[in-house]
Amino acid sequence: MLRFLADQNFDNDILHGCRRRLPRLDLLRVQDVDLAAADDPIILEWAATNGRVLLTHDVSTMPAFAYERIGQGLPMPGVLVISQALPVAQVIEEVILLAECSREGEWEGRVVHLPL
Repeated sequence: MLRFLADQNFDNDILHGCRRRLPRLDLLRVQDVDLAAADDPIILEWAATNGRVLLTHDVSTMPAFAYERIGQGLPMPGVLVISQALPVAQVIEEVILLAECSREGEWEGRVVHLPL
């Protein structure tokens, strides 16, 4: 099962819904690992070191930093960029689906925008 790290401003309703639907989901927030004030490259480095796919709403800067890591040949376990315009229930369903149906390493080096 995928392991996730949620970015600073990720919707807490989505996080709570995911945990409620799938209690065994391994999902941390940057706040849980003392990265709340960290810059995007630091967050991506932590996610890579700890094998966690990043969940973010940040379409402005996070994808660019992720592609920069990929271009430098650095590990990047994946970034899921999730539109804030999507209904919370839909995002919860998609995150759960990805968590349960993805193979380890499947999202390595990829920036994916939801909905799929």
